[in-house]
Amino acid sequence: MTLRLHNTLSREIETFTPIEPNHVRMYVCGITIYDLCHVGHARFLMVFDMISRWLRTLGYRVTYVRNITDIDDKIIRRALEIGVPIRELTTQMTQAMHADIAALGIEPPTHEPRATQHVPQMLDMIRTLEQRGLAYRATSGDVNFAVRKFAGYGKLSGKSIDQLRSGERVAVGEGKDDPLDFVLWKAAKGSEPDDAKWNSPFGPGRPGWHIECSAMCRDLLGEHFDIHGGGIDLQFPHHENEIAQSEGATGRPFVNYWLHNGSLNVDNVKMSKSLGNFFTIRDVLKHFDGETLRLFMLRTHYRSPLNFSSANLEDARSALRRLYTALSGISGLELHGAAIDWSAGPAAAFRAAMNDDFNTAGALAVLFELASEVNRTGALAQAALLKSLGSVLGLLQQPPMQFLQAGSGLDEAGIAARIAERVAAKQARDFALADRIRQELADQGIELQDSPQGTTWVKA
Repeated sequence: MTLRLHNTLSREIETFTPIEPNHVRMYVCGITIYDLCHVGHARFLMVFDMISRWLRTLGYRVTYVRNITDIDDKIIRRALEIGVPIRELTTQMTQAMHADIAALGIEPPTHEPRATQHVPQMLDMIRTLEQRGLAYRATSGDVNFAVRKFAGYGKLSGKSIDQLRSGERVAVGEGKDDPLDFVLWKAAKGSEPDDAKWNSPFGPGRPGWHIECSAMCRDLLGEHFDIHGGGIDLQFPHHENEIAQSEGATGRPFVNYWLHNGSLNVDNVKMSKSLGNFFTIRDVLKHFDGETLRLFMLRTHYRSPLNFSSANLEDARSALRRLYTALSGISGLELHGAAIDWSAGPAAAFRAAMNDDFNTAGALAVLFELASEVNRTGALAQAALLKSLGSVLGLLQQPPMQFLQAGSGLDEAGIAARIAERVAAKQARDFALADRIRQELADQGIELQDSPQGTTWVKA
């Protein structure tokens, strides 16, 4: 089955055909690195890690570029607030980001460019846009992109310029010819530190956010490449503006397939610092392991909104335990290294799901069906297939008992305590709680055996 994916540009499911046979070039907008990464960042990082893994599984060579935005208004403000140089702040936060996403099992991209390393390329592109009549110097000293001079602006968002402008007014003092015009080069302000400024033909200043990604794309992937991705919040204006300035500078198509992951909500409410429902990756990893967070996120289709809650994470942890429990009693599993036969059976079903616009929920359903079969038969071949298919999604790569015992209190004292809780629940005639304790232990590979003499346990 051929890979089919949803292209935001066409708003349709399309058959994927790379520009260069057997080679996929993909760019994903990375993180503006002024603070610790939050679970919203984890979502897009996980989505495009999954996509990169699947493309490689299909046999493609993947050149994956994920940038770091290390100069921006927020970065400047934060550096001034805490009294450190910008480079010191961004270096510290980049190191923290790498540690956090490694804990989630997210593989590094092929290239991870920093915006500040590509300022000359940005200036070259701005000069080209000015020469082509698509950029102008404002009275403020900024250089802006003239949106109305680029035919096709709005094709990614699916809206005309007049629709996008509806209800807007020209901001006083910005010197823009049109409210939709966006900045390519920001003139330096006296209040900004020296490490936020570069010399240029347009005067001292720094690049705008949108031009950063266009220049890095072009430098590392060429003028025309296969996939550009990011969160749905970037579709407009960031990605719309990337198309305008990139195609405006080159006169040729920019990207063939645009992929956007859905938003992340917390208890069905949009995550926001102002609402107090904001969680860093480190917050979550204090209570849940990285693999549980990975399974939790992959259970929802990448284009759908994802509801983040402790209850949903607990459910994902129980589900992951069920998978590991199926593997825990299989001897010789660690020595089994057979390649996956994708032509039939569970592997074919897994492949069909992933080729259907990266349907990870369908692929995970195959894993749970396999786990049930392993529990029923104890077959080594089926267990090995379960582990191998899990690895495609970055799952099930720990020794089963290591995962089942880690942080779960599954030593003898911990199991005895849970049995005592269950006995007390039964004496109080709270049979629902007693059943839940039995199931929770079963999910962790512990089978309870009741008798007139009491309750004993064995590893399932």
